[in-house]
Amino acid sequence: MFGKIIAIDSNIIIIENNSKKVESSLLGVHLIFEGKHKIVAEITHIDTEKIECILVGEFIDDRFVSGMTHKPSSDSNIRVVTTDEVLKFIGKQTTDSKDEIYIGKSLVYDGFSVSANLDNFFSNHFAILGNTGSGKSCTVARLFQNLFYRQNYYPVNSHIVLFDVYGEYHSAFEKINQTKCKYKILTTDTSADPISVIKFPAYFLEVDDIALLLNVTSPTQLPIIEKALKYVYLFTEEESKVITYKNNIIAKAILDILTSGKEPAQIRDHVVAILTTFHTKDISLDSQIVQPGYIRTLRQCLNIDQTGKINTIQLVTEFIEGFVNDDLKLNENMKPKNYKLKDLYDAFEFALISEGVLKSDKVYDANNILKVRLESIINGEYAKYFDYNEYVTKEEYVRRLFKDENSNTIQLLNFNLNYVDERFAKTFTKIYSKLLLDYAIGLDKQKNFSVQIILEEAHRYVQNDMDVNTLGYNIFDRITKEGRKYGVVLGLITQRPSELSNTALSQCSNYIILRMFHPDDLAIVKSLAHSISESDVEKLKSLGPGIGLCFGNAFSLPVFARIDPPNPYPNSANAHIKDSWFNQE
Repeated sequence: MFGKIIAIDSNIIIIENNSKKVESSLLGVHLIFEGKHKIVAEITHIDTEKIECILVGEFIDDRFVSGMTHKPSSDSNIRVVTTDEVLKFIGKQTTDSKDEIYIGKSLVYDGFSVSANLDNFFSNHFAILGNTGSGKSCTVARLFQNLFYRQNYYPVNSHIVLFDVYGEYHSAFEKINQTKCKYKILTTDTSADPISVIKFPAYFLEVDDIALLLNVTSPTQLPIIEKALKYVYLFTEEESKVITYKNNIIAKAILDILTSGKEPAQIRDHVVAILTTFHTKDISLDSQIVQPGYIRTLRQCLNIDQTGKINTIQLVTEFIEGFVNDDLKLNENMKPKNYKLKDLYDAFEFALISEGVLKSDKVYDANNILKVRLESIINGEYAKYFDYNEYVTKEEYVRRLFKDENSNTIQLLNFNLNYVDERFAKTFTKIYSKLLLDYAIGLDKQKNFSVQIILEEAHRYVQNDMDVNTLGYNIFDRITKEGRKYGVVLGLITQRPSELSNTALSQCSNYIILRMFHPDDLAIVKSLAHSISESDVEKLKSLGPGIGLCFGNAFSLPVFARIDPPNPYPNSANAHIKDSWFNQE
């Protein structure tokens, strides 16, 4: 059937079709070009005149090596690969191996299984892509079932974190607890068992976390958050320890108002507003200002006379100046050990007055919106997620994440985000991902810790969003660029790769591509690997559910695999319209 080589163009080889028959069963089969080198190519097109192939690698010392190093000579002997040769590039034929992870059945070679190098797959960022209904959720479920449902090799030291947008994976992973490994779910359903409801200590929140939580859109809003975090200390310590600091801040804010040049009524109202919310035993509206012959409260001294003036404003100014101390500054050791969102809210208000924003309506409005957003969280359902009643370090908190209620180590942690809106789910995902990265960075290098962060519906979170402009970085881009050296790996599951962050997707090393239609998404797939042919990309449009093109550094070469159905299934099936429309009950 295989005649002489007609043409070699880049990585495309065209040979004569001596049989003049179109053997469609040979599409996707690999050929060996034997000569000085043993070159491997995949058949991508057959017609009655010619057979077209794409070069995928070669055998060197009986070991398959992916990529183009050499090209076949015109006098090469051309034949179909043998069974032994197929085994060398398609993976071990076992579902229970320390070295490999079973993916599914080969679509080209009947009776052969497709496996990926386990270390290369889970130590590198990976992506599972496909349109709705192509079998992404089932592929994810089956992949981890293949990992945990083993007889000999259990990943007892794994730390896999799944952010489950729709709460569809719980049923798929419950059986893991019947193995030597453990599975735990944390949920955003506040009506669930309290022990399983997500609780993130408010005192873990850093400037970047709060910016995400409050939907900050401009870096000019970050200083007020930084100041608020410093001032939380003033609201969590006994007043006797911090009164001089509070007096100093309140006094400076009032002096700003007194010297603002605004109308007397505005001055009075602003000072009253400050001292109604913030006061100490030394400075309050009831503080007494003593003068020879009379004693007045500060409130009385703010009264406006018949001429429309505050005639005792000088007395008030002199009294307040007595509490100003420019040398007082909060040092690094003055950090709150434990605080609630309400303490942060009070600190926010304090930061606003200390910034003198009351003198500028524009500045006040821009920063006050953050306080309003924080207040809405405190007074809403989402406040429960930050209601952590004890103090733990970040390190201890992360260790507890990977423990169940009986202190057993768990290997798979599922965050069910189905009960919060998309923005809040995105915030949670970023905050936890940052926490895990920081934890990994802080570990002793000898600890050999790794964590795989799996993001379902990744296009909703891993985006080219405003984070870079606001915070200076995007946590997912940072993880894809820096995470691997600390053992932090991302798994991106999405139906729209064209909506993902370009940086994040480009850093992935392994891919499972299911059925896909959109031209932009197909163009991205084509750009991901040099050894993917146009015909492989075309096949993606018509793949059945659960069939995927697998490629990357965990695979010797691109290969189509039929992923086994998961057992149990995730709760991700399409709606049964005929049942819902015509059910008379």
